Amino acid sequence: MLKLSVIGTGYLGATHAAAMSSLGFSVVGIDVDQAKVESLRQGKVPFFEPELDELLAKEIQSGRLTFSTNFSDAADCDIHFICVGTPQKKDSLAADLSYVDASVEALAPHAKSGSLIVGKSTVPVGTAARLSSLLAKINPSVELAWNPEFLREGFAVEDTLRPNRLVVGVVSDRAEEILKQVYAPLIANNVPWIRADLATAELVKVAANSFLATKISFINAMAEICEVAGGDVTVLAKAIGYDPRIGSRFLQAGIGFGGGCLPKDIRAFMARSEELGARQSLEFLREIDSINLRARQRMIDLVRADVNQDLKGKKIAAAWSGFQAG
Repeated sequence: MLKLSVIGTGYLGATHAAAMSSLGFSVVGIDVDQAKVESLRQGKVPFFEPELDELLAKEIQSGRLTFSTNFSDAADCDIHFICVGTPQKKDSLAADLSYVDASVEALAPHAKSGSLIVGKSTVPVGTAARLSSLLAKINPSVELAWNPEFLREGFAVEDTLRPNRLVVGVVSDRAEEILKQVYAPLIANNVPWIRADLATAELVKVAANSFLATKISFINAMAEICEVAGGDVTVLAKAIGYDPRIGSRFLQAGIGFGGGCLPKDIRAFMARSEELGARQSLEFLREIDSINLRARQRMIDLVRADVNQDLKGKKIAAAWSGFQAG
């Protein structure tokens, strides 16, 4: 049986580690945050996600799942999943890849010959190629692949064990076969398997998120038009949602999209397109982002007008049109 490591035990990593353990693999979760590791060792998830607490406790009890702050504890693993965060930089739209780079640099010297490092973090296209070059210098016996995640807030366990597709970016048949061994139970349940090159695998995640963001901002733009024209955006959304080419999902007008995924991913995508000299290709995402930010301010203005008072110090409940983590 293959032995796995998961580097980074946040939302993505903790879920992936517990899920892979539930498939029967021996898994070690590695994180530099001592407090987080101690919490996970006790079966306590430092965030809320349905089903994960129970799954984590069960897998720790089984002995298959352990956690550590030492990268050397992953030395005997056959596959290493990189699941660290890629937040937006404070001074630009671009993604901060320092956690991804640090993870690969710390792991590479310990990775045994023939092992496979698999990126799951959302990264700008070209990151995998750069990391492959880095690995060739540190540990040329190790290969890199990319396997993007598609987790939804509140459905992370389900999306890991019962995904609607599996995308793997590989440069060799051997890497694909290793990943097919990992995901064999899922493939047996007819989960679509898509083999891609590294660049395409990186692009699939940000392309999917950009499409969702576009759909959400579109209906909020229609809400603005309905407001000034005297229309009803709820009825409008219902009507166009019956068109099978459009569909009704993510057509609920509201405060827009939020969370740790969609906003920063579309901004990083725009930044990367500009670096590649293709700024015009994603220029529309700038307006998508603008509509989304405007939807928030519009909600505040509507509430202020409705209650006819200053909102400072008031507690207001609001629901996002779309929220996706990962």
